[in-house]
Amino acid sequence: MFNPSRDQARLFFIEAWQKHTDGSLLTPAETIAAGWIGQHPEFHALLSDRDRALSADYSPEAGQTNPFLHLSMHLAVSEQLSIDHPPGIRAAFMHLAQKLDDEHQAAHHVFECLAEQIWQQQRNGLPFDNRRYLQCVRGEQD
Repeated sequence: MFNPSRDQARLFFIEAWQKHTDGSLLTPAETIAAGWIGQHPEFHALLSDRDRALSADYSPEAGQTNPFLHLSMHLAVSEQLSIDHPPGIRAAFMHLAQKLDDEHQAAHHVFECLAEQIWQQQRNGLPFDNRRYLQCVRGEQD
């Protein structure tokens, strides 16, 4: 399993955005990342300032969104959709995107569900619950 350091993860997004803005050749993963970055103009200035991006700290207590965590969640959801894992996530996402008429907002909803499941898993020491995750994505009650 790939487990990058904080700086490695940040550099991936910084370099993907730099390559995108320079018109350089991107890897498939960088292409996906640049696509999501493109949909988040609020992150562009930060990602264009390598030193600031690498040194910035983000505190949930201070109400700050961590752009690198946010973009990483987009990548995680994109990967799940590409392989339809857990089974049914692609159909649930497509239904939600159609309902919202906005794939970006649907992706945000999905990664909120993903974050909740990861938190529950870590808090309770239980395996990831695909059923509950899909229920959340579908907006179903338990």
